[in-house]
Amino acid sequence: MWSCDRRRLLGLLAVVPLAGCGFTPAYAPGGGASASARPLLNAVEVAAPQTRAEYLLTRHLEDRLGRTSNPVFLLDYTLFIDQESIAITANNITRRFNLTGQASYRLTTPTGAVLSEGVVENFTGYSATGTTVATRAARDAAEARLTTILGDAIVTRLIAAAPNLPSAQSPAAPRP
Repeated sequence: MWSCDRRRLLGLLAVVPLAGCGFTPAYAPGGGASASARPLLNAVEVAAPQTRAEYLLTRHLEDRLGRTSNPVFLLDYTLFIDQESIAITANNITRRFNLTGQASYRLTTPTGAVLSEGVVENFTGYSATGTTVATRAARDAAEARLTTILGDAIVTRLIAAAPNLPSAQSPAAPRP
C-alpha cells in the first residue's frame, strides 16, 4: 500500500518542473498541432517526387499534412539514402544491410521566404538471407519504413514550428 502512494507522489513530483516552464503538449488545446493552431493542415504543397523513395516520402507527408491545390506553404526536400553491408559471412556473402537516410527540408511561402528548415536522419535494416526476389522485397519494405520514419520526423519538426508560422486563413496567390 505504501509503495502505491510513493509511486503516485513520485509521479506528481516528476510533473511539477514542467508546470512552470511553458511546456505545452503539441496535441493539447493551444498546442502546435491542435485544431485551433493547425496552420499546416491542407495548406502545404510538397515538392514533386523524382524517385520511388521520394514518392514514398511525399505520399507520407501528404497523408500527414493533407493535399492542397491552393498552397499557403511550400515544402521542398532533398532525400539521400545509402546502403551499407553490416553482416558479412566468412565466404564474403552479405546477410544483412542497413539503409541510412537523410532528408533536408525547407518550408517556405510561395514568395520564397523561409519559415522553417532542418535535417532529419535515421536508419533501418533488412535481411538478405532469402532468394533474390525476397531480398529485393525486403529492401523495398525497408526503404518504405525509412521514408515513413523520415517523414514523421519532418512533420514533428513542422508541428513544433507551427505556432511561429503565419496564419493559413487566407491562402496565398497561386504560383506562376
